Amino acid sequence: MYEQKTKENDADVTEFLESVDHPKKRQDAYRLLTIFEEASGYPPKMWGGSIIGFGSYHYVYESGHEGDAPLVGFSPRKAKISLYFATGDADRENLLAKFGKHTTGKACVYINKVEDIDVEVLKELIRQSITFLQDRYPQP
Repeated sequence: MYEQKTKENDADVTEFLESVDHPKKRQDAYRLLTIFEEASGYPPKMWGGSIIGFGSYHYVYESGHEGDAPLVGFSPRKAKISLYFATGDADRENLLAKFGKHTTGKACVYINKVEDIDVEVLKELIRQSITFLQDRYPQP
């Protein structure tokens, strides 16, 4: 059976952020921490060794695969900062069009630094993603 690798844990978020080598990336990570916490209304939690997540939901796919994931989150990776929002939501593309300088992957949005993006649009993306996931995967 599949064992989910990225799980919520009790690791210290501040300790993780202090371990970010590049000072500018660390500064941006602290700024994102504040933005995500305020916009989501959830406290930050570590997921795995490098993702800071806010809130959580339980998903079940048609295949039967299920697990838990943060509603939204971010990770200050070496190359870029990864932002985690819901996938599959058509409204996400409209917001990303106004977001600023970024690239997208299968499940992530990547930015170089906070100054490259519109923080108000980021807050909208956070709120919209949470609403989408809570509607799609209602919790008992």
